[in-house]
Amino acid sequence: MKTISNPTRNKWEKLAQRPLIKQQRLMKLVEKMFYNIHRKGDKAVLEYSRKHDFAGQTSLEVDRETIAQAADQVPQQLKQAIELAVKNVTTFHLSQQEEVRKVETSPGVTCWRESRPIERVGIYIPGGTAPLFSTVVMLGVPAKLAGCQDIILCTPPNKEGVIHPAILYAANLVGVTRVFAVGGIQAIGAMTFGTESIPKVNKIFGPGNQYVMAAKRKAPYYGVAFDMPAGPSELLVIADWSCNPSFVAADLLSQAEHGTDSQVILLSDDKRVIKEVTKEIDLQIERLPRKELAKQAMKNSKAILFKTLEECMSFSNFYAPEHLILATEFPTLLGREVVSAGSVFLGNYSPESAGDYASGTNHTLPTSGHAKAYSGVSLDSFVKKITFQYLTEEGIKSIGTAVETMAEAEELHGHKNAMTLRLASITKGSPTDDGADSLLEKETLSNNSTNPSLEVAENDQNETE
Repeated sequence: MKTISNPTRNKWEKLAQRPLIKQQRLMKLVEKMFYNIHRKGDKAVLEYSRKHDFAGQTSLEVDRETIAQAADQVPQQLKQAIELAVKNVTTFHLSQQEEVRKVETSPGVTCWRESRPIERVGIYIPGGTAPLFSTVVMLGVPAKLAGCQDIILCTPPNKEGVIHPAILYAANLVGVTRVFAVGGIQAIGAMTFGTESIPKVNKIFGPGNQYVMAAKRKAPYYGVAFDMPAGPSELLVIADWSCNPSFVAADLLSQAEHGTDSQVILLSDDKRVIKEVTKEIDLQIERLPRKELAKQAMKNSKAILFKTLEECMSFSNFYAPEHLILATEFPTLLGREVVSAGSVFLGNYSPESAGDYASGTNHTLPTSGHAKAYSGVSLDSFVKKITFQYLTEEGIKSIGTAVETMAEAEELHGHKNAMTLRLASITKGSPTDDGADSLLEKETLSNNSTNPSLEVAENDQNETE
């Protein structure tokens, strides 16, 4: 872990760089694989899966019996831990549900917004160097709460063709619809185009390595959305004299062990802290089963000494980390200065691993500086926000002239005419279709309980509970 002292601002750009594979070469590979998957379907997906994961693979979908039997292979203590995580993640994401609120913008003009679930979502679960069954919880729970009809899960099998039973157990627990033993670019391609076995989805979720991320970036070119740029994991820690160096070292290593392309950053205003944390890293890393991966990741990592905590925070906001730990004397106060971060952990007793597993917040977060513009996965990620408006005759009178004026100024005379006809109809007093139906509409607008469209979100919640 390289140590840098008081870097000038013009060096921040270089210090904030993440380890990257050459993007041009990467995107060429994605394009080639996407072309083959689009053309050959299952055949191409199986060929790639045999090459990269399980050489003897003959089918893609995991049958329901195998999923059900996975529960018998998961230790009871782990089941209980997963169930606790599901409970906490459910509680936190339920709090994100929004009440439908009607607003009268002008007399007779009522506007509101409602949520509708994305019908079919695909969730990608990394399974290469670590079986991330926790990500099944983080993506499956909000998808189910949102009311998504189909939740398609793709995850790579190991060299023996097996998917970790905890992944299958978690998938069954949170309501995943179908599971497929396929990973990498080929999984994203299959969910983008659809194959004989794997359905095309509307939106793809989940973290992954740079190959997976590159494939997700390509998906929108073919009409499929994705959650956010979420590549190799990263963590930044700001620590002052009050930190526990062993805690900080453990937190840094917890992210470094994800993979060789992970990155961790330590910032401090105290040279002694950096020295003690570095010493602890050297001690703790030798005790990790994944120490070789962690050691490679530490080569991408840095400890940076600044003069003040304010400078530390300025660099952190510039870096925009996926995870940010504030191991300082007054973490809540310093937390007010956070502008860009995926998820923030306050104080010495808030390890990043709490958010990864069971605190309730979502661990699918933007990386590589994208926290400057993206949020982590939430309930909103799985819904579409649809706006509604209802105008009465009074509403036409309120805004009609303004609409005509603006439409004419933009030379869109069809737009103007749509309003002009209504204004003329009202002015002449000619019959309209408002009548009794209009009165009924007014009543339903004033009473949410009798308006089915306003009850959808609540009904979906009740069904999922």
